[in-house]
Amino acid sequence: MSDDRVFTYNGGAVSPGETQNIRYGISETYLGDPVRIPVTIVNGERDGPTVFLTAAAHGDELNGIEVVREVAHEWELADLAGTLVCLPVLNVPGFLAQQRYLPVYDRDLNRSFPGKPGSTSSNRMAHQIYSNFIAPCDFGLDFHTSTRGRTNMLHVRADMTDEAVARLGMAFGSNVIIDSDGPSGTLRGEATDDEIPTITIEMGEAHRFQRGLIDDALEGVRSVFAEYGLLDADTVRWPGWRTIVAGAGEKTWLRADSGGIVDTHAESGSLVREGERIATITNPFKEDAVGVEAPFTGLLIGLLENPVVYPGNPLCHLVEIDEATRRAIETGDAPEPVGQPASVQ
Repeated sequence: MSDDRVFTYNGGAVSPGETQNIRYGISETYLGDPVRIPVTIVNGERDGPTVFLTAAAHGDELNGIEVVREVAHEWELADLAGTLVCLPVLNVPGFLAQQRYLPVYDRDLNRSFPGKPGSTSSNRMAHQIYSNFIAPCDFGLDFHTSTRGRTNMLHVRADMTDEAVARLGMAFGSNVIIDSDGPSGTLRGEATDDEIPTITIEMGEAHRFQRGLIDDALEGVRSVFAEYGLLDADTVRWPGWRTIVAGAGEKTWLRADSGGIVDTHAESGSLVREGERIATITNPFKEDAVGVEAPFTGLLIGLLENPVVYPGNPLCHLVEIDEATRRAIETGDAPEPVGQPASVQ
């Protein structure tokens, strides 16, 4: 058997045709007990790419956990061409505390990649994860949700100026792609810089399993697997319509200009037109109502869930769309691009 088909990590190896569920130590507690992350590695018998699926880099972002678990443990993977590296909970200390950042250290694990041995706790954890399970991969999908008190429609974030990343982003088949670099220290940004094309999938809100979003994301994973030949039976999906949002002028966070209690008049994923009222802010007596209107016609890809604000707090994330996309949203369909749906048009 050729060694190049064996997936190796510090302390173990997974041969073709083998699946391993491991708990890999990345740190220690105050008592010296190991902090271990769950990892499932599925090495197919056929040649193919090595792909990572990650979730819960922020410990309270739960939707992606179920996506990764279902792929690893419920999908039929006997004919898999390639290797899957499934890490459903990256930030185990945050997950156990049900908070976004690493407790005690109060650091963002998703600003600590690729990590560094001999450095801070978060950098040491990130280094263990990255060097063992991310660096050996050919590309990856990193699942996130909005932060507490907000929600996101399902969308992809990808550096569409990178051809390999653009292929991956299009293959997932979401309606909306936000074209942006991954910030420094993020898993997406650092992996892409290391020529491991990676996209972020944003979906829903923290502290929830939202079944509709989970199912939609699973279809996106199937579409990616079809594009790269991991599973022969699947097809690359066309989402009906798609918009790629690039540049600061095409997206904005609308913020409260006054404090109070918020009544929102639209849902995440809604189409709103220029001048349409999105939310109303009032005081406890429902006096001094302040309306918040859309500055342009667009999609609400993110929305406040916690209905109380201070001045300056974000209310919604609005992205601009063109007339053709607006018509496609209203009719529910648009012509599929010529050629492979996952190719960059």
